[in-house]
Amino acid sequence: MTFSTADVSELPIMTLYDFPKGPYPTRVRIALAEKGLQSRVRFVMVDLYKGEHKRPQFIAEKNYSGTLPVLELSDGTCIAECTAITEYLDALDGAPTLTGRTPLEKGVIHMMSKRAELELLDAISVYFHHATPGLGPDVEVYQNAEWGFRQRDKALRGMRYFSDVLEKQPFVAGEAFSMADITVIGGLLFASIVNVPIPPECEALIAWYAKMRERPSVKNQPAFV
Repeated sequence: MTFSTADVSELPIMTLYDFPKGPYPTRVRIALAEKGLQSRVRFVMVDLYKGEHKRPQFIAEKNYSGTLPVLELSDGTCIAECTAITEYLDALDGAPTLTGRTPLEKGVIHMMSKRAELELLDAISVYFHHATPGLGPDVEVYQNAEWGFRQRDKALRGMRYFSDVLEKQPFVAGEAFSMADITVIGGLLFASIVNVPIPPECEALIAWYAKMRERPSVKNQPAFV
């Protein structure tokens, strides 16, 4: 079932299992803000540093993967993975803007968002969990520092790639803000948390990120305040 924009206030309340300053939950928070759906969501804090996302009950009842964010619908359905949640949110009002309207837009946005995950965001995540203290000894039960540093270097290559892309177009997937931009924002947020700066030669990426951080859906997020 889809809703027109005028019906947003009639949507049932959803629950987002969230860590407000986390890069992955921030992706969904930005999507919610872009869609004007914050008032339809109840936010439930899950403390990553206490390992609450890895506890047996959370894994059994909310997300088998033991990760955040998780969107729980009014019927108890739980949707994990940022891309899946964003697709769901984008379809709610019948006017998708973040995941594309046409087959071409959808394909390019998904391609670029996946590249942003593989080449930047997830690479920084591996660096965080393996080559830094991460979430602490109670959560980080196995670490491989060499692998972590390799992934940090991969993320830097990813930044250079996206800078090249943004020299040619205003947004990551073309002419409009999309889920792909949100994914890159999440990657750069995570990079800043672990002190991996954007290489100075990535001028287009640096300029784009400065503009994105002024976007209302981004600048008001807890991770950026």
